[in-house]
Amino acid sequence: MQNKELIDIKVHDYYWNDDLNCTTTSLLTLSEIFHIKLCSQILDAATGIPGAGRYGAQCGLVGSSLMFIGIQGTEKGFEHEQIVSICNSFTKGFEKEFGSLNCRDLRPQGFNPNNPPHLCEDITKKAILFTLNYLRFER
Repeated sequence: MQNKELIDIKVHDYYWNDDLNCTTTSLLTLSEIFHIKLCSQILDAATGIPGAGRYGAQCGLVGSSLMFIGIQGTEKGFEHEQIVSICNSFTKGFEKEFGSLNCRDLRPQGFNPNNPPHLCEDITKKAILFTLNYLRFER
């Protein structure tokens, strides 16, 4: 199965079957692709990250990728400063690719009870694929 197909399936399932947020969905999908086990505390910490607790600030797709870069970089034995540098480079690339780091810009409808569920499914798929390609490049 190609990574894009796997990402499409996993994101859809995590959103619609498990009702997970973008951060948790991204972390779980990346961890499956890279065969990295995530502890429950990591997933618990992802609860309030999307939009900074739905405030509309930093997007959970950025936050999850940065978290995963730290997890993967540590697993690979990278030094702290190297991980910080990779995160900095990733963030610049994400902003260039998607136009913003903020949820309020990437999800202009914001968070209100009248929104249909899982508005960010398509951008989540694109962001995970972007992250996957970035991490492969960084190897």
